[in-house]
Amino acid sequence: MDGTVLVADDDRTIRTVLTQALTRAGCKVHATSSLVTLRRWVDEGKGDLVISDVVMPDGNGLEQLPEIAAVRPGLPVIVISAQNTIMTAIQAAEAEAYDYLPKPFDLPDLMKRAARALEVKRRAPMSRISDGAAEQGDDLPLVGRTAVMQALYRLVARVMNTQLPVLITGESGTGKSLIARAVHDFSDRRSLPFVTVTASDLEGMDGPSTVLSKAKGGSILFDEVADLSPDAQIRVVRMLDALGDNAPRIMSTSQLDLMSRMEDGGFREDLFYRLGGVTVAVPSLRERVDDIPLLADHFLARAERDGAPARRFGDSALDLVRAYSWPGNVRQLENAVRRLVFTAAEEEITRSEVEMVLGNQPAIEPLRSGGEGEKLSASVAKHLRRYFDLHGGVLPPPGLYNRILKEVEGPLIEIALEATGGNQAKCADLLGINRNTLRKKITDLDIRVTRRRKLM
Repeated sequence: MDGTVLVADDDRTIRTVLTQALTRAGCKVHATSSLVTLRRWVDEGKGDLVISDVVMPDGNGLEQLPEIAAVRPGLPVIVISAQNTIMTAIQAAEAEAYDYLPKPFDLPDLMKRAARALEVKRRAPMSRISDGAAEQGDDLPLVGRTAVMQALYRLVARVMNTQLPVLITGESGTGKSLIARAVHDFSDRRSLPFVTVTASDLEGMDGPSTVLSKAKGGSILFDEVADLSPDAQIRVVRMLDALGDNAPRIMSTSQLDLMSRMEDGGFREDLFYRLGGVTVAVPSLRERVDDIPLLADHFLARAERDGAPARRFGDSALDLVRAYSWPGNVRQLENAVRRLVFTAAEEEITRSEVEMVLGNQPAIEPLRSGGEGEKLSASVAKHLRRYFDLHGGVLPPPGLYNRILKEVEGPLIEIALEATGGNQAKCADLLGINRNTLRKKITDLDIRVTRRRKLM
């Protein structure tokens, strides 16, 4: 790797780590905790690559990108941020960032992206989002730092200004309609109408023409398209075939497997291929368990902004929230948190209060993606296929083998520690590894070993 890299981050540890890693790779590095200093370096013509945090003591890193582009066209900027929401990914794309990585980031992955940024020309610019759209997006509960959510954010940012139809799939309550709304609100059609269409809107011969007249070149969302009757499906096919100039953007959502419905004769093949230009698969909460505490805190903060009393989860209460299967996904989690905000007796929400609210919810189930008796390898294969699908036909970042091992290794060690009551000697024997190896993995994976309860 060859070149000069400008690093801007208010965290001294991150600056040190990046400086050491980039220097060892052969780069010259200038590191600062100030955006003012970064801008001065850029204005002076220094740097072949910028790596910048978003929230800095003297400003917002994303807001600097258009100015950097004006002064130094073609200078790539990699944005790193602890604000792990879809808004950050979209704003990074709209502000013409070369790449975006959430914190905590994988250092080898960042190094490979930096190497590519030093060699590859900057991509074509995109139009900026309006201030109104950005403010509206701040309230979207599309929050998550897990790999599947970050991949989802990047895919949404890539497709929002294409003309391809978008099919958004996922279980009920995962946020499919929010994804569709985000695609519209941050696209170049955001000033045009967004029309949600249900089966009843397509009844009668005038139904499709009425929908088109409302859309006026904006976006049309067919909500739960699998529910359309055969007659309605025919009308949609004819409507899509008749689209001319100033055609609206077509999006659809489905919680059912349309491929299976098509094979069973319940969904038209010609409609399936007209709607499925790009498929965006929204993961369930079971597929991103580590995001549950983040979402729960997000909903608490939102309720407080709306005038509700301040609340926070106790450790054991949050452990229970994280362990619940949430068959209703994000929507169910939000409703439960809202109830807890008003039913909790004190500022700290207790485990018993969570148990009381969840007692009226669907029963806690094992977190699994397959049915009873499904082999572990088959379940893992489903998750891996979903991970690849979320990248929208683009290969995942290099280093996949080690990332997957880490994802499996952490839960395995945590569960083994629980099963052995936190006894590391027994845990090491159970896993068949050396005790010193276990200790190192506990440290490297940041696994808590306190308050472990032996499984009965």
